[in-house]
Order: sequence, then C-alpha cells, then structure tokens
Amino acid sequence: MKLARTLGLVTWGLEVQNLKAAQDRDLRGPGRTALKKVLGELEQKLGPKARRDLAILRLLHDLGLRRGEVVSLDLEHVDIATGSLAVLGKGRTGRESLSLPSKTLAVLRSWLEVRGGEHGPLFTNFDRARKGSRLTGTGIYRLTRGLGLGRPHGLRHAAITEALDLMAGDVRKVQRFSRHRDLRVLNFYDDSRQDFAGQVAKAVAANL
Repeated sequence: MKLARTLGLVTWGLEVQNLKAAQDRDLRGPGRTALKKVLGELEQKLGPKARRDLAILRLLHDLGLRRGEVVSLDLEHVDIATGSLAVLGKGRTGRESLSLPSKTLAVLRSWLEVRGGEHGPLFTNFDRARKGSRLTGTGIYRLTRGLGLGRPHGLRHAAITEALDLMAGDVRKVQRFSRHRDLRVLNFYDDSRQDFAGQVAKAVAANL
C-alpha cells in the first residue's frame, strides 16, 4: 500500500493501529497440590539427580526465578554462609543479591554436598551425552514437563499468584519479589487471582 501511494497508483491510504496482544495466558501455574506432591516425592529420594531437581524447583517457585536465571547460576553465585543468591535478572546488566528462605537454602546445601566444590555451573546435566555440562533452559523445560508440572514459567506464575494472596494483594511488595519493572504486569496476576470479571458477571446475571 505504501509503495502504491509512492508511485501514484492510488491516492488513498489505509491506517490501522497496532493491536495489543490479548492477555489470555493462564497465570495460576500448576497448582499447590501438584507441586507439593512432586516436592514430597523428591524429598524421599537421596540420589544426586533428585537433589538437583529439588533445588531447581525450589528456586523456580520460592524465589520466582525464570529458567534462564537458574541456568546462568555458577557455584560462586551461592553464598551458603549468608544465605543469599546472586541472580542476573531478565534485561539486567548486573546481578542482584536475593535472600534464600530456609527451605530453599536447605535443598541447595543438600545439592552442593553431592555436586562438590569445583568452580563452574551450579546445575549440570545427568544425560549420558552431556553429563557434567551446564544444564540448559531446554533441560529445565524437560524436567518440569517430565514431572507433570508443565512449563517452568508456570512455577513462577504460581509463586507470584500465591505471593499476592499472602500479601493481601499488595502489588508493591510482590513487585520486589517478582522483580517486574512494570507494576502494571502484576495487575494481570491480581485480576486472574481474584477473577474480577467473573465476580461482575455473577452480579450482573443475578440482577436480571
């Protein structure tokens, strides 16, 4: 169309504003029951892979980390003594120190007992072909899917939704947890959590 106008083939134009993508994603995550079941099963196992998987799931949920943030971690980014983790957030140029909850710290300590103290990636592969190499985002995706928890980001969704419940909808506090730069993003989580549309629909239907 623009080329046709430039060449003088047409004298009119058609202007269409950019359409925003619909917010139709499920922001609730896999659900507390499913996650607790998987965590409980892993806690009963003592093998290296189970310890690794448990630590990964705890980081994805307890700190609301993205899988890219998890796979970028090296041993040096964990400080067991202070109970902190240096995370490189999405779109950030420097790492941010996050406090580790006691349960998260405990499973990380358990994983480090079998991982050893050599420098390098915090989480490594157990696959035969790439054993010992850095675990990738695809590897974490396969891990959560294999455990019946869906996408890794679903655990972050679940954590943020639960945080809004526990903080009584205080989006300012939850923003510090989720590390979203735009506070408006959390409004979608809050709307999904409380189902405002459903509440209004119920009231409108009852009024007829």
